[in-house]
Amino acid sequence: MVNSSQGNDALLPTLLMEFRPLFEGSLTGQRKLVFLGTGTSSGVPMLGCNCEVCCSTDPKNQRTRPSVLLRFPDGDLLIDTTPEMRLQLLRERVGFVQAIAYTHSHVDHLYGLDDARPFPKLLGKPVPVYCEEAVETDIRRVFSYAFQESSHRFPPGGLPQLEFYRIGPGQTFSLLGQTILPIRLEHGRFQVLGFRVGNLAYCTDVSKIPDESWPLLEGLKVLVLDALRHEPHPTHFNLEQALEVVKRLRPERTYFTHLSHQFDHNVTESVLPPGVRLAYDGLTLEF
Repeated sequence: MVNSSQGNDALLPTLLMEFRPLFEGSLTGQRKLVFLGTGTSSGVPMLGCNCEVCCSTDPKNQRTRPSVLLRFPDGDLLIDTTPEMRLQLLRERVGFVQAIAYTHSHVDHLYGLDDARPFPKLLGKPVPVYCEEAVETDIRRVFSYAFQESSHRFPPGGLPQLEFYRIGPGQTFSLLGQTILPIRLEHGRFQVLGFRVGNLAYCTDVSKIPDESWPLLEGLKVLVLDALRHEPHPTHFNLEQALEVVKRLRPERTYFTHLSHQFDHNVTESVLPPGVRLAYDGLTLEF
């Protein structure tokens, strides 16, 4: 683990003033969820595809890899670091985040982490990272250059600087003035996490909800749920399966994410039941 260099604390007020236009959104009294990305692991449009959705000029059909930003009065929590993380945050005018949490460590959810290098300089400390042990192991392997003995010689911003916090399903943790509940989900043969904050739950990359997790998803006002495509898939809910989950949980509002190029935004939304929508990049919800 890399420690932040001394002296950053003294610079923090100045740095915050420089980034004030980017930082103020997290200092309101409201809680918000921002959809940074709502696409599949391939993104939409897909390379090499000339279908109507991939050629669409509708911004709601242009989907980067799946991630959300939870904006609290005390700061911002980033869920997953996609390959487009830098562009996603710049698009939303977010200069840095106070913490990162991971659902799992697949490429489309992890490989933008190197672009978090500026965050410790702006925070004045390593970035808090909340994840399961297997995810930390993968981070230390994939980004091994950040954990070498010589890493502390690099100036702030030269390498990712992280401080890991272990989390697990069904065990709440406190962060940025909020109580956050990780929820076990199955992603084919992989074990992943969803997250619940109050009456909102974020459940991407899921093909099955284990029996013990259903009670943790009761009483939701907002459910964000994986709905990859029309046909069944071994590691994701398809549209029909996702709608069955909605029917069972009966949240007030549902937003489907991790969407493939099979879904034209406006066409699909026109046939969804009341209270169910497709998420799109940049959509912001208050909760």
